[in-house]
Parts: sequence; structure tokens; C-alpha cells
Amino acid sequence: MPFAQKSRSGAAGPLSGIRVLDLSAYIAGPYGCSLLADQGAEVIKIEPPAGDNLRKYPSTLEAESRAFLGVNRSKWGMVLDLKLEADHAVLMKLVRDADVLVHNFRPGVPERLGIGFAQLSALNPRLVYCSVTGYGSQGPLKAKAGYDQVLQTMTGMCAMQGKAGGPPEILYGSVVDYYASALVAGGVASALYEREKSGCGQHVGVSLLRAALTMQSARLIWAEGEPREVGRDMRSGGITGIHPTRQGYIYLSANTQHFWQALCAKTGLSELATNERYDSVRKRAQHKDELVPQLRAALAARTALEWEAEFGEEVPCAAARAVEDMFDHPQVQAEDMIGTFEHPTLGSYRGFTRAIEFARTPGPEPFAAPVLGEHTRELKASIG
Repeated sequence: MPFAQKSRSGAAGPLSGIRVLDLSAYIAGPYGCSLLADQGAEVIKIEPPAGDNLRKYPSTLEAESRAFLGVNRSKWGMVLDLKLEADHAVLMKLVRDADVLVHNFRPGVPERLGIGFAQLSALNPRLVYCSVTGYGSQGPLKAKAGYDQVLQTMTGMCAMQGKAGGPPEILYGSVVDYYASALVAGGVASALYEREKSGCGQHVGVSLLRAALTMQSARLIWAEGEPREVGRDMRSGGITGIHPTRQGYIYLSANTQHFWQALCAKTGLSELATNERYDSVRKRAQHKDELVPQLRAALAARTALEWEAEFGEEVPCAAARAVEDMFDHPQVQAEDMIGTFEHPTLGSYRGFTRAIEFARTPGPEPFAAPVLGEHTRELKASIG
């Protein structure tokens, strides 16, 4: 019986019975595996003796890395030194019964460690083998280390984020890594579905470069005859954006005529709603220098939270909040997105629970990320 099925409480998930070996580090691969764990998969995080580098990242928690805890929920922890013959043999025994293996080694490294796709699929033809790289497995940059903000900068995300005429700006929050993690989970699930028909596993390739460009698909359109430098910014500008209020800031979206008219009515600017100069989102963007000062003068009458309540469901908006406000936000609580986790060294902590809802197979209860090698002994015993 799989180790997790004996130890994890709660309902079955759509991936219950699937065993995932997570040899990856940092965010993209590990969080992709946590998304699989959310869906009921048994995920074994296999780390080298020094541990995942994310454990060493700066953290105001003395005993643990906040980032590691958030990225590695619902996994069993094991330490193996793949350079040692005995530990390599343990991994091979795990691979024989595994359904999925995920790693983020650079191209060529897995083969040197004896865990390349050809090597492991010969041992287990049903294995779904997912490699997460910076730039892919081919081309001149294949051996280069890839990191979220490096790829943001390379692919134009930072240039587009920056203000016109200003320097490029980083999008903090590891957005490329987290999007790549969703591609990991989706790609692995698709390969498992296909395996049910063919009986064979396959290689699934995810790269940060591919993730960064996927996120910009709406910008990556170059029509025949167009010059190189054209307007690719998808932001509607002007009215739609973040605006100051009497206290705090609020984001407003007024792209449709319905929402524009509601915004004008709520802010006492009804005369603007019927003005033909502003009767489309393009026109409002063109005349933003006329509209924005009038809107901001009206918004100065109330706080961001007061405007949020006033606009209600009639104008898409949100008062700017700190992430800490999400722990007890009534909508987040209603959706059961935050749970309490028990940790061997940290005690209890609150954190995110699961990314997807499944009505009939909701999946087992999430649990805390493991301390380094926490379940090594029990996992070795479970495979004899």
C-alpha cells in the first residue's frame, strides 16, 4: 500500500493512487508537485543531504523558510545522495513503482546521475517523466541556469511593466515560476490521462522560457507588414487602473460601456457617461488626460474601502490590500482557502490549502511541508 494512503486523512482526490517522485528544487517544479498532491497524489520530495536551496532563502521564521513551507505542502520528505550507490539503488526501487518523476536539473545532468528519461523509462515504461528547465532541452542556452526574474527580463515582461520612458521593472512574486508550476501539473495530468489509453509514459518538458512567453501570448502577435515596434501593451489605460483616494488606493476596471456608465453615476460624473468623446474604451484611453483628473478629484471624497463598498457589484474594483489581509478576508474564508498546519519544529502555522475545487473527489486534507529527511526511515521501510 502506498505510504501516503496509509497516513493521509480525508477524501480521495482525482489523482489518488498516483505516486510522484519530486526531485526538483526552488519553486516551479516543487509547487507543480504540490498541485498534484492537492489532487490526492502521493508526493515524495527527495532532497540531497544539503536540502532544497529554497530552505536557505531569507526568512523571518527562525526555524524554517517561509518560501519552502508555502511551496512544498502535502509532501513526504526523504533524503538521498544520488552519488552514493546505495541511495541510487533506493531511488531505482522507488522508480519501479512510481507514476511520475519531476526534476529541474539542467540538460545532461540527469544522464550523468543515471536518472535520464531513457534510463528510467527502460526501468519503468509507464513512468511520466517531467523535466523543468530554464530554456528548454535544445538550443544555445540549454545549459544556462534559468531563474524567474532572469526570464522576466529576457522576454520583455520587465520592459512592458516599466513606465513609458523609464527603466524596466521586475514583477515580484515569482510569477513565471508559479505559472510554470501550473504547466507542470497540467502537463503531468494530461500525460497520465494519455497513459490510460496507450499504457506508456512519456517525457513532459516545461521551461521557464516557454512559461514566460505563454503568459504573453496576447502580445506575441506580429502581423505581416507591421513594423517591429508596434503597440503591444494590452492595458486599456486611463480610467482602468489604480487610483488614489482620500485614504488608500483602489483599482477600477471600466472597459465596458455598462461599467463605465455605472462608474460615472457612482462618482457624480454622469455627464461624462453620455459624452460621445468617451463612449468606447479606446476613446477613453485616448482622452485619459481629460478624464483621469476629474475621476481622481471625485475619488478623493472617500477612502478606498468606502468606494469599494459603494461600487459593490456594479463596478469591478478592489481596494489595495496587503497580502496579510487575505488570511481573514471573508471571501477567502468562505472558499476555505486558508488552513492550519502542524509542523514538527514550527508548531502550527496558517497557509494556503488547495488551488482547485473538485466536487466529487475533493482530495485529502493538506499537511505541512516536511523538515529535511523527515520521512526517510519510514519510506525506506515501506519499500523494503
